[in-house]
Order: sequence, then C-alpha cells, then structure tokens
Amino acid sequence: MAKLNVNGRDFEIDVEEDTPLLWALRDHVGLTGTKYGCGVAQCGACTVHLDGVATRSCSVPVSAVEPGQKIVTIEGLGAEKPHPVQLAWAELDVAQCGYCQVGMIMAVSALLAQNPSPSDEDIRSEITNICRCGTYGRVLAGTKLAAARMASNRG
Repeated sequence: MAKLNVNGRDFEIDVEEDTPLLWALRDHVGLTGTKYGCGVAQCGACTVHLDGVATRSCSVPVSAVEPGQKIVTIEGLGAEKPHPVQLAWAELDVAQCGYCQVGMIMAVSALLAQNPSPSDEDIRSEITNICRCGTYGRVLAGTKLAAARMASNRG
C-alpha cells in the first residue's frame, strides 16, 4: 500500500513499491493528464511537482515518495483558476500536437516558482523537456509572458 497526497487529497493505493509514480497517478488515482513519453526520465512528458520541484514521475517509484510530500499534477496546477503558464500557453498557441505540453507547463511553472525572472539561458538550461514538434521558440515566449504576468500580479 502506498499513501500519496495528490493535488491536496490523500490517496491510499494498492501498488507494488517499485511502481513508477506515473502509473500510480494514471492507473490508480485516475489522473491521466500526466503523460507517458519515454519511460527513462529523458523527455519530460511525465513531469509533476513533488514538493514544488519538477520531477519526472516515470522514474520515481512510489516507495521514494516520503509521507507528507505533496504531489501536484496538471489537474491540480490550475484547479482553482488557470495558472499563468496555462493562460500564456493558450494565448500564444504554444502547443502544436500538445502531447508533451503538460510536462512543459509543469516544468515551466516549477521554474517560475523558483526563479520568477529567468533569462533566456535560464529557461533553455532548466526546461529540458523534449518536443518533437519543435515548439521551443513558443515555449520560450510563453515562459517569458507568464513570468511578466506573474511579476505584474506581485507588484
């Protein structure tokens, strides 16, 4: 049995301890927004927040999630109102096919929580998610727009 706090709710699920967090979230908690991409933590499609840190859930066994750690998925990111990153993505049509964009949004929102005013180089070095459609220019623009909007909301 694994106990997980996902999007502010507690879940107790019957899984093997080596079950990747990705599959626990999708198959046992029922949150399918987090996507399977590569299974080896390279592409980032499976990115969730684990205590605010962008984490590739395909490579984290449920046994590695400590009691009390908070997991946030894409469903929880904009649960109360759309997150500024989600709004920027929609406004700029960042996604092309969209499959990888859940992971991109989760990675970018974690980056902006840690670094509210990232440089282009910060964004390029921190957002290592892979997009086969090549939307990297739009990801950069969306990140900068979200950062600017978040800064204006703070000020």
